[in-house]
Amino acid sequence: MFKKILKVVGILIVLFTVALFAIPYFFKDEIKSKIASAINEKVDAKVSFADADLSLFKNFPNATITLNKLLIINKAPFEGDTLVSLGELNLKMSIKELFNGKDEAMQIQGITSKNGFINILFNKDGIGNYDIALKEKNPKDDAKSKPLALKIQNYKIENFKFQYFDESSQIKMVIDSLNHQGTGDFTNSILDLDTKSTAKISLNMGKVNYMNKVPLTLNAVLGIDLEKSKYTFKQNKALINQLPLELDGFIQMVDAGQNYDLKFKTPTSSFKNFLGLIPAAYASNLDNVKTTGDFTVIGFAKGLYSATTVPKFNIAIASNNASFQYPDLPKSVKNIIIDTKIINETGILNDTYVNLDKLSFTIDQDIFNAKANVRNITQNALVDAALKGTINLGNLSKAYPIKLDKPLSGILKADVTTKFDMQSVEKSQYQNINNAGTMSLSGFNYADENGKIIQISNALVQFNPSQVNLKQFNATTGKSDISVTGVLENFYGFMFRNQELKGNFNMNSNQLAVADFMTTGATTVTKKTEAMKIPAFLNCTLTAKAKSVLYDNLTLKDVSGKLIVKDEKATLQNMKTAIFGGVIGVNGDVSTKGKTPIFDMNLNLSQVDIAQSFTQLDILKSIAPIAGIINGKLNSTIKLNGNLDANSMTPDLKTITGDLLGQLLSTTVNANNSTLLTALTANIKFLDLKKLNLNDVKAALSFKDGKVTVKPFDIKYQDIKATIGGTHGFDQSMNYSLKFDVPAKYLGAEANALLAKLSPSDAAKLDNIPINALLTGSFTNPKITTDIKTAITHLTTQVANQQKDKLVKKGSSALTNLINKNTKSSDTTKTGAQKEDIKTKATDLINGLFKKKKKTEEPKTP
Repeated sequence: MFKKILKVVGILIVLFTVALFAIPYFFKDEIKSKIASAINEKVDAKVSFADADLSLFKNFPNATITLNKLLIINKAPFEGDTLVSLGELNLKMSIKELFNGKDEAMQIQGITSKNGFINILFNKDGIGNYDIALKEKNPKDDAKSKPLALKIQNYKIENFKFQYFDESSQIKMVIDSLNHQGTGDFTNSILDLDTKSTAKISLNMGKVNYMNKVPLTLNAVLGIDLEKSKYTFKQNKALINQLPLELDGFIQMVDAGQNYDLKFKTPTSSFKNFLGLIPAAYASNLDNVKTTGDFTVIGFAKGLYSATTVPKFNIAIASNNASFQYPDLPKSVKNIIIDTKIINETGILNDTYVNLDKLSFTIDQDIFNAKANVRNITQNALVDAALKGTINLGNLSKAYPIKLDKPLSGILKADVTTKFDMQSVEKSQYQNINNAGTMSLSGFNYADENGKIIQISNALVQFNPSQVNLKQFNATTGKSDISVTGVLENFYGFMFRNQELKGNFNMNSNQLAVADFMTTGATTVTKKTEAMKIPAFLNCTLTAKAKSVLYDNLTLKDVSGKLIVKDEKATLQNMKTAIFGGVIGVNGDVSTKGKTPIFDMNLNLSQVDIAQSFTQLDILKSIAPIAGIINGKLNSTIKLNGNLDANSMTPDLKTITGDLLGQLLSTTVNANNSTLLTALTANIKFLDLKKLNLNDVKAALSFKDGKVTVKPFDIKYQDIKATIGGTHGFDQSMNYSLKFDVPAKYLGAEANALLAKLSPSDAAKLDNIPINALLTGSFTNPKITTDIKTAITHLTTQVANQQKDKLVKKGSSALTNLINKNTKSSDTTKTGAQKEDIKTKATDLINGLFKKKKKTEEPKTP
């Protein structure tokens, strides 16, 4: 009996489990239909979701409906903008809700969502993109047919991003990494909602950033009145970074916007509150920090937030005669005074003003003071600021736990006042900007994570009403030293409006190593060197002189020229350097704007040594592999462009395209150093390359896709003319043709035997013999074919034809004499018998000239 009961129970459990799996499939289409209907009946937007699933296991005994990839896309006037994007949305409800009829609403008890994005926009007309709800024609009838009803008891969102942008005020707020959850019974119109929230907040007004991913934490019990849409802060604890705040008051949703009546303050006045404002990554542990003095934040926000107004508010931040010292550090920061207020007294956002009336502190004997006032913040911000004091950078890490791989050193001094408005900055109206004072840095030393040391011995910046002058900048790093002076033309536009940093500079250096200005990126396996990307914000001109520049394996002497940096491109103008015993001039540009760096250069080589340049420059080595074969000098113009290797910023030879026009000067040939030339002389016996004169030879080359094309050019070797042309690849493969115009005397013993039968005068009348040679294979393994045998045959034919013509001419002369001898000069007519006799004699004469005499037959031996 017991076994039967167990069996029945087992069967029931199996059936129940099967049912839990099967039920979702029966209700899936109905659920998708109800959800789609609930959304489409309520919103005027393009709504889609990838799928809807039902699970009876996630929150058993409740059911869970999951929507995947829910998207809400705006219609006009925000056509195509994303309003809501949810990676996952889960709706929890009682299982019995699945059995409701078509017209019965499903009651939702809980909502969770992950990986969401909410994008709230206001255009210039003050219209918000979130207002997508369709207007209800008959609210009473509509209430009877709601496919979904909210009876929420808890909700939770994970990893959300909330973005707010007002086009008219240019206010942008981003709440990122938002995690929020709440528990409360929404079936009641008045309830307490227990919430926990964490996020990172960023705030921009115009192009000025006021907060950048500041961590926020809020644990609060909110008293909610659903009928009045009123949310009251009861028990709460907020943290901005680690600064604690307490909130009191309420926020109420009204037709015009949100009505605020909030007060906030720090729960204590300890100066540790100030250290809490610093991000946790830099603040270290505050527990054992010794502090004196106070630090308080107190304020309120009261009024309506709407399309045209903001709540009036007053935020006061104050500290008086404070100090702090970390337990493991030798220095303390003393005499800290902070007096700052952020105030709006009218409810009009542009009337907000910021007064930093005083900021002062002392480290050792060094005192630093600052003050600033900012008004008219949204329309045309007016800034009035002053800095004065000294900071020993070496003391910063001794007084505050700054995380540095290597300690800083140096003395920073400032005595600067400035007054300007943002419109003048944007329009570069420097006459409206008032600057005065100086800022200097001396004895600065810094070592990066790779041990590269930067030393600035002296730097001095002078602030004038219309310019910022770099009066002095002397620095060394690695093997390099630089000295720079110049003028910055748009310093404030760069600082406050993300505009280009414009300037003109002069630089001098005794030695400049390009590798010192490359960055080293560590990987898990190796370290690789990457070229420093040309900054997009730079728009400046640098006139440079350097006695020595070290680039890759080259040493360039007496370098001078102009460098123009703009739009992530560096343009070289009239750059000259002494190298390889001559001078190289460079004009062109390098751009890092695209994914792959590119270059376009014109080079002018004057009197450079062939052996050095074609050995040390990979480009020349590939274009013309003549290093070690030809000695002498070269004049050349080279135009080339292509890609740069992203690591070394050297040309990628597979991509270069261009032309070369060169002239050889004072050259000699070392044939023994070339497998090709050795093979050539072995196949063409008359060629003695030691006697080859290449002086003033000019050649034109073009190269593309790894192949070099040499336009045919002529050279002279003794009294032989040669024409050379063809192609070769950067892989050393080749296909060249050589055409020689050769006097017969150079064609060897067989040719000379033929010439011996001729008189010197006849030999001199012979035409030069054309000889062709074809060079294929590679420079190290050449294949050479010639038509010398054909040339010998051609010579034999030429000699035979010459002799034949000579004999014909001689026979014709003898015939004429014979005719004249047998004819009287006075006869004008001849008989037929006489003409026939003359014809017979002439034939006999020709046969005697061209036919061999028959040998006298010898008697046969009996």
